[in-house]
Amino acid sequence: MTFSSSDLPHIRWSLLTFLIVLAVSASAIFLIQKMDDSAQRTKKAVQLQLNEARNKYNAARDDRDNLSTYAAEYDAWVKHKVIGDEQRLDLLEGLEALRKQNRVLDFKYTIAPQLAYTPAPAADSGNFDLKQSGMTLQLQLLHEEQLVTFFDTLRHDMKGWFMLDHCSVERAATSTSSATQLKADCAGNWLTIKNRNTK
Repeated sequence: MTFSSSDLPHIRWSLLTFLIVLAVSASAIFLIQKMDDSAQRTKKAVQLQLNEARNKYNAARDDRDNLSTYAAEYDAWVKHKVIGDEQRLDLLEGLEALRKQNRVLDFKYTIAPQLAYTPAPAADSGNFDLKQSGMTLQLQLLHEEQLVTFFDTLRHDMKGWFMLDHCSVERAATSTSSATQLKADCAGNWLTIKNRNTK
């Protein structure tokens, strides 16, 4: 079958329809490709959001597990007045109560103002400020075991966290008027941990 220019008027509407259908089909294919590209980008973005949400969920679950693991220990430290503000009045009252127990013959103490504590080696304290109040003690002892008993009682019966730094013990000068056999000079620190998020 051959076409000539004289056939053109007879097929022009069919040709025009064909060209229109061809243009519409090409446009549809182009739009579908664009929509598919957009859908792929959206899918990737949603997948990233899903992964991020999953990671946040896992982190929150881990935090919850850690919180339940350490909550009892944290509460015990708060109750024992290690975490929070320094309770100097409680400290002084505790030392006077210790004096009445007669664990040693007598003792004197001084407590320095509270300062920042920097552990050695340095450690990241996270959201907590570490504070210390230096304390010196002069103890009169009948024998060495009194010194050990005194610090055991101080550590267990008193609120707070006391870290003994050092003690030097020497024989007391002999005197018939005193039962003191030994004198001890000791130094240490009362530590306090303050959460920066609490007022």
